[in-house]
Amino acid sequence: MILQHLSLGEHRVVDLTEHLGLAQSTVSKHLACLRDCGLITSRAEGRASMFRLTHPEALMDLFAAAERLLELTGDAVTLCPTFGTSGTATLAAQAPA
Repeated sequence: MILQHLSLGEHRVVDLTEHLGLAQSTVSKHLACLRDCGLITSRAEGRASMFRLTHPEALMDLFAAAERLLELTGDAVTLCPTFGTSGTATLAAQAPA
């Protein structure tokens, strides 16, 4: 959701907490992770930091591909007995030894 909001333009942490209804500490931790991964960047504006996407065109391509895949599979991911909302298996448990 943070990436979707940033696809609309730069945001401050306070803007994102309002839009997402999450605690400032939660949003800040996610932003730090996204920045460490190279997906976002920030710049200082007064006492605030403005966050933006590093590669917006590539992210839009990824969103489009994900939407296309979901169109093709419908609710299959959500309803999957192994990994869906009612499934109890984890990726770690499924990984070969």
